[in-house]
Parts: sequence; C-alpha cells; structure tokens
Amino acid sequence: MAPRNPPDGGPYDPRASRSGTGRPATAPRIGPEERLAINGVGSFDWDLDRGTFDLDQAGLDVFDLTPEEFDRRPNSLVLRVSPQERTRLDAELRTAFQEGWRSYGGYFQITRRDGTKQWTHTQGTVLRDDRSNPYRIVGIVRDVSEELEEAPAPGERPAGLEQLHLPSIVRRTTEALSQGVTVQDVTAVLTGAGGLERFGADGLALALVEGGNLRYIAVCGEPMTDLGLERLPPRRLADSVPLDEAVLTQQPLYTGDSPDLGERFPLLGPYLERIGMEAAAFLPLIAQSRSIGGLALFYERRRGFSREDRELDNALAGILAQSLQRAILFDQEREFATGLQASMLPRHIPRFSSVEIAVRYHAARIGREVGGDWYDVVALPQNRVAVVVGDVQGHDTHAAAVMGQLRIALRAYAAEGHSPSTVLARASRFLAELDTERFATCGYAEVDLVTGTVRAARAGHLGPLIRHTDGRTGWPPVRGGLPLGLATHLDLPEFPETRLDLVPGETLAFCTDGLVEERGVDITVGMEALADVVQHGPQPVEELADHIADHLWERWGSDDDVALLILRRSPDPRTERAPRMHAYVHQADPEGLTEARAALRQALTDWGLPELADDIELAAGELLVNVLLHTEGGAVLELEVLPEPVRRVRLSVQDRSSVWPRRRSPGEAATSGRGLLMIDAMASSWGVEPRGDGKAVWCEFGPAADGPAPGPA
Repeated sequence: MAPRNPPDGGPYDPRASRSGTGRPATAPRIGPEERLAINGVGSFDWDLDRGTFDLDQAGLDVFDLTPEEFDRRPNSLVLRVSPQERTRLDAELRTAFQEGWRSYGGYFQITRRDGTKQWTHTQGTVLRDDRSNPYRIVGIVRDVSEELEEAPAPGERPAGLEQLHLPSIVRRTTEALSQGVTVQDVTAVLTGAGGLERFGADGLALALVEGGNLRYIAVCGEPMTDLGLERLPPRRLADSVPLDEAVLTQQPLYTGDSPDLGERFPLLGPYLERIGMEAAAFLPLIAQSRSIGGLALFYERRRGFSREDRELDNALAGILAQSLQRAILFDQEREFATGLQASMLPRHIPRFSSVEIAVRYHAARIGREVGGDWYDVVALPQNRVAVVVGDVQGHDTHAAAVMGQLRIALRAYAAEGHSPSTVLARASRFLAELDTERFATCGYAEVDLVTGTVRAARAGHLGPLIRHTDGRTGWPPVRGGLPLGLATHLDLPEFPETRLDLVPGETLAFCTDGLVEERGVDITVGMEALADVVQHGPQPVEELADHIADHLWERWGSDDDVALLILRRSPDPRTERAPRMHAYVHQADPEGLTEARAALRQALTDWGLPELADDIELAAGELLVNVLLHTEGGAVLELEVLPEPVRRVRLSVQDRSSVWPRRRSPGEAATSGRGLLMIDAMASSWGVEPRGDGKAVWCEFGPAADGPAPGPA
C-alpha cells in the first residue's frame, strides 16, 4: 500500500507503516559520537601544552587499544607505528605547524596486536592562539584497509578507470615528495610505506647519474633487496643494460615478457631468474632536459602496459626527477655549508688533569643543517680555563661565517687575559662593527682549576646547569646582559659577572637554547627535562654527553642547532675513602640556605649518623648566615666523615672574606654574637683555615678529639 500523507498535510512519518515488523516503535536517538562510531570513525583531542592525547572508544578500537592500557600519552600510540611511518608523520605535523596550516591529514600503517598490518587515515584541525602558536589538535582516525584493498591495482583496472585515479595518485605523490629535502628523504618516500603502491609495482630500483656513471641508491620489494644493487660500485653507462639504455636515450622502455628481456639484454639473465618478475618498466628521470638517473619498476603478474599505465608512470617519473634534482642541489649546498661550519669549530679540545671536558654539536633538521651555534675551550695562564657556548642568529652559511669570525675574536680577547665581562663587551663591539645585521647570544665562564672558582657572565644566553656531588641539579642565578652586537647598538655594553664555586666532583653544563626550547612549549619545560637527564646521567662527561644526546636530541634538538659543553671537576681522592658532600649557597638565592640544611640532614641519614643531624644543621645554619650577611659572596659548604680509625664528622664553610671570626662576650640584651659560642659548646673542636682568597671555618662532631681543649686552629 502506498503511503498516505496525514490529513493536516504534515510530513510523512515512515515509522507509521512499520508496525508489526519487530522494530521498536521509537528508534533510539543517535548522537554525533554514535554516528561516527557506527562508521568506524574515532575522534581524538590532543592538548599540546599538557601533552595529553584523548581518544574515544572508537579511536581506541582503530589503534587496537583498551582503555586500561592507554595512558593518554602520544608516545603510547607510536608503539603501533613503525619508525619510518613515525618519522614521516612527525615531518608532516612539523610542516603543518611551521607553515601555519589549519588542518593536516595522511595515511599510515599500524601493527595490531595480532601482528597484522592495518592502513589508517587521520585528519586533524590545528587550533592556534592569538600569536598563531598551536596549542591543540582535534581530529578523527579511521581504519581504511578495506577501502585500499578494494581499489584495483593500476594494471588490473578496467580501461579508462586510470584516468579517474591518475590526478589523485599524482597529487598524493607530489605531496609526499614535497616533504623530502635531501636525496635520502626522497628515496624514503619510494622505499617507505605506500611507495610501491603508487606505481602498482612489486619491486623498484633507483639509480643516479654521477659523472657518466650510474649508481644505485635505493631498492625496494622482495626479492629486489636480495640482489645488493645498492652495494655495487658506480659503473659506466652502457646500452647493454635496459635502465642504462633508457637513461642514455631519454626514452622509457617497457617489457611484458622476461625471456624476451633476457634475450635483448644478456647481462640481465642471472638477475631475471632471481627476481622472478613477469614485466618491467625502465624510466629515465629527466630534469631540465638532462638525464639525472633512472627508475626500474618490476611486476609479478602483468603482461603488458596500457596507455594509461604509461601515462601514470611517466607522470610520476617526472615528479620524482624534479624532486631528486632539488634534493641533489640541496645536498651539495649542505655539504659545502657543513664543511664550512666544521672548519670553524675547534678541531681539538685541550685536556687538563684536574677537569674533564666534553663537547657535542647537533645540526638542525631544517634549512641546510648549518647554523651559528658554537663551543670553545681556551687554556689560560695561572691554571685557568675559559669555556664558551654561543649562538649566532640564523640557520645559513652567513650565520656560520659570522660565527667563525666571532669565535676567533672572542678567543683572542680571552687569551689576552681580560675578565669575562670585558671579553663579552669587546666581542659585542666586534660583532657590531661587522658588516652584518646578525646578533649573537653567548655564555662565558672562566674556571680556576685549583680552587674551583667560576666567574660566569652571559649575553642573552642561558646560564650554566650545575650537578652537585649529592646528585642535585640546578640553574644558579647568573646575571647577564643583552645579546652581543645588540648591546653595543643600544649602548648597553654591560655584562655583570657572577661568582660560582665548583667543588670537586661537581659538573657544569652549558648549552644553546636548541636543546631546551621547542616551538609552542615554555622553555622551562625543556630546562627541567635537561636537569632531570643530567641528574640521572653517568658521571664521566663523555658518557653524560652521549646520555643527553640519546634522550634529548630528537625531542628538543630537531628544529634548531645544538651546542653542548660539559665540564666536570675531578673528584677529591678522599671521597673514595670516606663519605663526603659539597654544596654551594649563592648569596642571591633565598632558598639556598634551606636546601643546604636539608641536604646535610639527608646525607647524615644516608651515612647512618642521624643522631648528629640536629647539632650539625644548627652549626651549618650559623656559619652560613654569617657568610651571607657579612661577606660579598656565597659560601661553599663541605661535610665529610673523616677516615678510620677516627669516626668524626667534619663540617666546613668557606667564603671569600679574609676577616677571621672571633669569639665575643655578648650581654644579656645582645641579639648577635653567640654563634661561635654555640659551636664551641656543641662541637668536639673547631677552627679557621686560610683558603686561597678567603678562609674556611670548620668544626668536628662525634667522639671527643684527642689533644687540648677545642678552639680556633
């Protein structure tokens, strides 16, 4: 019966004619999330600031994850993605951020828990703040394996169907190759996921022309990878090989009969038997009317090539040739630029008996992988050494050239014996007088190898990170000035110095901001990450530098150059015989005193001497407060257990003042002057010793010392 409209002329309700069918009288409401889930589409919400990645249930199903095993961290998803796919997706996302795209998308493969491969598609919208910095991505993910499997291969499509797919295939290939900057990037597109599918081939070989020779640089597909073509040395082009003939004549060569191919090119006979392919296409790669290489495609189940197949192959070969030519030029420029930069960095680092020094340099992944970051170590008279880390603005050969000139000038000023503040002031004037608009940031420190005194200054740069002997790490407050060059132009060439004390066994690390800074993320996040890596890293500086590189190079050092310099003062030999700790309390650090007292109590607890903690903490507080109030600098605190057979704990506080303390007899109403009286009452003995440009007040706790009554030594 045909449906009838209701008498009032209202819309027809199809449910009115379905009574008795077994369906509910009122269908359940299906919301947006249910509609997506029914179609196998999951959604995600990625908070870039917090680092959280929320997936709905449908999204978890796409990644084959359960709610219990997903911790809302993006890194937990990469376990399902191969390293090659992960690198490609990271590159696409980075480009979307840098180019200001509102959305991005792509196809990738994941491995499900049963080992099967699944094609997945994602599409996301990038949300940005008022300064165009991305802070959130909202998008969808879906399983597209059936869609791709149902799409026929180019050789199996009905006539005329290729014309519908050709623009899409060319567009996707162009997009993929546009991400490639180097020749290695371009070959990764061919040999990575989806490379063979673009040509509908089962194997490929890519070769480049180099001075009349042909060199294979990539192969893909079994059994092509077993031939070892990429390991062969370059050989002269000859028309006795099909790919060579295509390159020489600049004409593609197609064959659908392997025996026929073996008859025409006898040299291929042994290889054809091992390959086992039915058809092949040999395509010249032509750019600016010149053959720059060739591409060989092999097919297992194909007898011929239609006109549409040839048009598709030629179009893709043309795109590949243009991408390769651009990449070859880029690699040549980068090789020149990196060679220029390498020649401007110090080739050898001087060695010293009392300190260990390690340096590292990591090139950026953008631009020509060359920039203005540098490090330097300058041996100075009177057992001193200057360590420098700096960064010239820019990522090009000009930045590298300016860096080289500035490094040499700064090195000369340091060798002349100037103070850190004077060295930076003169370097700023030198840079301002160069024919350049670039400025530079710089961290500079002069280390006394005997006393461990560090005089640090900085020009718009990060200060040093210190790892103490008890494992704590921190960024001490180091005063600084404007960047080099800019300070001179603004007539503000002041670079105040800050004194630090590096005790035996402590480590100082200077780095450029590329190691701790990432676009869209607060720099303090990176600084905390570096401090954590250094805190849990090994003691030897070479091993520590490798440890930092392994943990932070990829996370923070991808889009910017990184220079790293690590200096560690050799441990005191006495620390091998008895427990010992050091701490530096800076005068401008309001929390330093509290942290030092807490470190003392923790050390005594760890050494099994908690009963001495109250007395030693009180004595340390009195001595430290006296230094911070009555001298112009900080204090070096040292606590050690004296070697057997004497089982006493020795506390020492060193400062730069030459004025020795003296005991006084304060009246009942006096508010000061009782510190030494308390120490005299609590300690077994105490005294004062000269230490270089200052003194050290020490006191011992534990069993009574042998000899006369306690008093200043």
